[in-house]
Amino acid sequence: MPTDGENEVSVQLPYGPPPVLPDIEKQLKEYLLCPERLPIHNYEQAQQFWPRVPNPDSLFFCELSPLGTTLKVDRDPTTGEILQFREVPIDDIGCTARNSLSLKRAPQPFNESVRGNDSNFPFLPGGFPELLVKDVSDEQDTDIDFENDLLYIAPGFTRGIEFKADGHTRISEDDQTIEVINEVKEDERIEEEPSPAFNLMDVMKQEEDLLGLWKENSTQIQKDDKKDKEKMIIESMETGEDDALKVIPEKDNIPVLKISKAPPPASERVAEWAEKIDETLPVLDFQQKIPNPARRFHFDLDPFQQQAILKVEEHSNVFVAAHTSAGKTVVAEYAIALSRKHMTKTIYTSPIKALSNQKFRDFKKEFQDVGLITGDIQINKEANCLIMTTEILRSMLYQGSEVVRDLEFVIFDEVHYINNAERGHVWEEVLILLPKDVTIIMLSATVHNTLEFANWVGRTNQKMMYVISTLKRPIPLEHFLYTGTGGKQKNDRFLVMDGNGKFNEAGYSQAKQAKESKKPGKDAFGPKGPRPGFSQKQEKTMWEALISHLKEKDRLPVIAFTLSRNRCDDNARCLSVDLTTQREKSYIRVFFKKCLDKLKDCDKTLPQVQTMKSMLERGIGVHHSGILPLLKEMVEMLFQQEKVKLLFATETFAMGVNMPARTVIFDSIRKFNGQITQNLLPAEYIQMAGRAGRRGTDKKGTVIILCKNDVPKMDDLKSMMLGKPERLTSQFRLTYSMILRLLRVEKISVEDMMTKSFMEFKKQTRQSDYQRELQRIQDEIDQISVTCTKSGNDAELTDLYYSASEYLDHFFDTRLRLLSLPRALKDVQPGRVLLITYEEHVNKLALLLKLETQKREYKYHVLVLCNNENDYSGDGEIRLSVKTEAKKEEKRKKSAMWYKMLGLVNYEKVFVPDGISEHAVLIIGPNDIFEITTKSIKVNTELILNDWLQRQQPRFKDKEPGPSCMQAVQELTQMSLNCSETSFVQLYKDKINDIDFVKKLKRMEVLLGRVQSVKVANYPHFTEEFESVFLRRQLEKERDNFKHLQSHQSMTLYPDYQSKVQVLKNMGYINEDCAVDMKGNVAIKMRNHELLITEIVLRNILTDLPPAEIAALLSCLVCQQRTRFKDDKDPQMDLGVSLKDGIKKIKEIENTIKKEEKNCNVEQLPAINQDLSFELVRVVYEWAKGKPFSDIMTYKVDVQEGIIVRCIQQLSETINDVKDAASTIGNTLLKSKMEDAQKAIKRDIVFLASLYTSDTTLPKQDEIDNENKDE
Repeated sequence: MPTDGENEVSVQLPYGPPPVLPDIEKQLKEYLLCPERLPIHNYEQAQQFWPRVPNPDSLFFCELSPLGTTLKVDRDPTTGEILQFREVPIDDIGCTARNSLSLKRAPQPFNESVRGNDSNFPFLPGGFPELLVKDVSDEQDTDIDFENDLLYIAPGFTRGIEFKADGHTRISEDDQTIEVINEVKEDERIEEEPSPAFNLMDVMKQEEDLLGLWKENSTQIQKDDKKDKEKMIIESMETGEDDALKVIPEKDNIPVLKISKAPPPASERVAEWAEKIDETLPVLDFQQKIPNPARRFHFDLDPFQQQAILKVEEHSNVFVAAHTSAGKTVVAEYAIALSRKHMTKTIYTSPIKALSNQKFRDFKKEFQDVGLITGDIQINKEANCLIMTTEILRSMLYQGSEVVRDLEFVIFDEVHYINNAERGHVWEEVLILLPKDVTIIMLSATVHNTLEFANWVGRTNQKMMYVISTLKRPIPLEHFLYTGTGGKQKNDRFLVMDGNGKFNEAGYSQAKQAKESKKPGKDAFGPKGPRPGFSQKQEKTMWEALISHLKEKDRLPVIAFTLSRNRCDDNARCLSVDLTTQREKSYIRVFFKKCLDKLKDCDKTLPQVQTMKSMLERGIGVHHSGILPLLKEMVEMLFQQEKVKLLFATETFAMGVNMPARTVIFDSIRKFNGQITQNLLPAEYIQMAGRAGRRGTDKKGTVIILCKNDVPKMDDLKSMMLGKPERLTSQFRLTYSMILRLLRVEKISVEDMMTKSFMEFKKQTRQSDYQRELQRIQDEIDQISVTCTKSGNDAELTDLYYSASEYLDHFFDTRLRLLSLPRALKDVQPGRVLLITYEEHVNKLALLLKLETQKREYKYHVLVLCNNENDYSGDGEIRLSVKTEAKKEEKRKKSAMWYKMLGLVNYEKVFVPDGISEHAVLIIGPNDIFEITTKSIKVNTELILNDWLQRQQPRFKDKEPGPSCMQAVQELTQMSLNCSETSFVQLYKDKINDIDFVKKLKRMEVLLGRVQSVKVANYPHFTEEFESVFLRRQLEKERDNFKHLQSHQSMTLYPDYQSKVQVLKNMGYINEDCAVDMKGNVAIKMRNHELLITEIVLRNILTDLPPAEIAALLSCLVCQQRTRFKDDKDPQMDLGVSLKDGIKKIKEIENTIKKEEKNCNVEQLPAINQDLSFELVRVVYEWAKGKPFSDIMTYKVDVQEGIIVRCIQQLSETINDVKDAASTIGNTLLKSKMEDAQKAIKRDIVFLASLYTSDTTLPKQDEIDNENKDE
């Protein structure tokens, strides 16, 4: 029987089975080629909606309000029995990170606990105690006065509607004008009415505390008694009682004259918030004061370390400024151990990322619970001790990180880095933003103004700061000059400064003689003499001779500071010496191989890797920014193990981890600082020389300065070796990111940050003095208003004063420049007659005797005529008159400005002496010369000046003036009598290209004409009336000046702040009310180039580009290296069209921002605001495309490997900022591309994990020896 399967008929269709699913390709073609078939054109079916289901119950739901009160238990203090429950209000109710500065606010989500969020408020800084009261008061409910507290001008509007008292009648503009006029009249009436009343207690108080010598008991009871007695006196005076006269001080309240105690030094009185501790006094009872220390050390602590630890135990702020290798890190280690004991947190900050990695490894050995936070990695971020750069800590403070809640100590290492022009402002921001409860520990090399800086930190945080310094190094240094060149001369080194810091001039002379004797004559080098500089062969000979000499003297290892990366490489490559044993070579090979295991095979063959391997096996290392980070860390580790005997390094090696050597060599003491080549500063020399001498190993350190061409000058050596350490100076500056952050927070203003900065510290400490001066001036103004009567010419005299004052202000600004013009320099020569006004010498003709120029300052010695007054007797003897207080006051009031105004008003009235004239020689400045006449007196001016100087000596005071002097006096008198014939040199006729300067000169002509046209100047009592107006207006000017000094407008950076705010307004980052807009919220997320990156993102320049091109374009923001291609080829020639177009657009944006900043007068800092560099665009593009690092280095670009790696690492952080910005504006496509770009560059040798943060351990020498034996 056939089965069911046999009955089935199989049919094979010629075109396959019929389609079950629609053809995707056909549908896609119809979709793209036939848009009319799209469903959007079928509007009948397109108008569909889903009916909404009503749910009235949802209207009744609301979030529960937080409880405003809680229950508090009262217990018996003896038995602990519960007595009662009390309901108490909860502080900071409803406070969150978005609306409050309080530490009691609600915590953030876990994912924002470490780095915080850009939308958060920072915690309350220690220097802003007034903000906490304001913060709390803002949260509390207050009664609103609906009659007086309502605004009548809406925010954002310039006009509004104001109503009368009835609440509905509108006040017209005429009514408002009349009301304002009435108020002004009322104010003037009150001001004119003199107040005869005075406060008797103010008069009594002035009599007390004379010279600060009286001491009163300051207990609260005695203060209250004193106030009661004063009150009794006033009341009895008002009531007429005689009992007040019987009030006498009690026995215990009698002031006591302090004569047994000298007043404290001025430096201690100035340091209100800082105290210097005597570091020479040992702490004998250290064990008794800290019986259970948080950490014990296996060595005896120095006195400065003990004193610092005692202050750390007291939770006091400490500033340790000690010499290099003195042991400052001991204080940091104890603070970390103490925070572990207290179960709190410590943050250790460093100036550079490499130093953070090194400290992480060192502290990891001592304390297990250590974390590291950098821009790209986070290791154990919840650890007890967190190590980070100062920029990371600043970001955490601005973003309100939850770490701050449990923060007990913040340790600032290398605080002297605050002097860095580019990054020093970060330290100031962090010190201002830290909460008051955080203890600050600052570690620094020796600096000059430790007490001043500590005083600022203490005042900023409202907490006492203790300064602890060291007087000398624990290991003394000996400084030598080396003049050897090889052969028999290899031992030629001469001591120029011993371990006690005494300069040895005899050793310097010997070095100079030795160098002079080695100079070849002209015959050996032809007629031109010897060629300057050392050849490579001479360098090699000298270095090998020096290393041989040091090896014989047992002075290895050596750090050779060479202040040029290229010279470091050249010197290391040219040497053929071998400084390691076979055991050490074996150790280095094993360690080198172990470290390179993570690299690709192609990266292991990099020329720099192979060269470094060869040099390290011979005990020679190189350390500078051009070396790959992996190789630098290998060199550092081998140097610590004393496998590297000779290390060529730049000055960056002197910063950070304690890596001392036995000897330090300076290849040169001259350094290029980015603008000029100059000698090393004392601080730079001390920092590098301080690496010589290992504590616990060496008894002394050796410092050698190479004398290749000539011996340095003695004065240069003394100033460098014996000069004072550097001063800590403020580098505070305003960034757009800081301004936007603080404008959004609102409760901490930008003005507050500027006020608290170190830059404004001195001015802020003088505010009390300004207030006293302001009160004194106001009292004088009030006294003048009472005593002086107004005349009918006050209005005209006031106008005269303002015109003359404005003219003189312009006159002082322009005079020096005018007298520096070629015509003036030609005419102003000895013998020329000038018209001057100097103090009481008003409008006098003066004979120029001598012109001195010192540091662009001009001093003129002139001969003038004087009246024969009572100050001179008939026989020529000078009479000394006693200046009474009244005369002193009159002299003070009649300032130089008074005399110059008189001379300006009487411009055409030249002084003519009465009767027989006397003469005097004055020394005046450019501002005292009103005019240069066209006349000269042909006389020997040098004889006149010498004759005058001789007659000033007591034994020649009766000598008659010489013939030349008498002739000059006679001719000056004749010219004064015929003053109408005197003409003046027109300096304005010289060609001046400065438009603003010319405008100022023309304004002066207008003002001078206005002053000279005043008719009141010819009135009989003009001088008396004008003096009254002058005194009042001068006091008002001084008052306005002191008010200005007390305002924000007087701050140094305030104009720059206003300019940058205007830039932000013009470009749409903030509105007219300074509220931050969307563009501003994007710019806040940027670490640098805030405006440029924001414009690039919002103009959608990157969205359409592939990830590799995005990374290449953004490299211009982090590349600071000015590269030079070896074949002088344009680096942009081989780029694609899209990259060239992107570069063009970025340059246009950069020019737009610069133009806007120029229009708004933003201060340009050349050391910081550098032009963008596009030299590494192609390199980064190829790297992002996936090419190996070895292939990239084959390009003909003169950039070292380490520079490229550093650029790409910084590029990763910039890409992360752009990714956050894309997320903020909702551009998911750009965010995705930025993630792809970041993945493309984060690979291989560029982002290889640091040896300090990885599990790489140094091999043990015994294990390597055993392996070699087995082989």
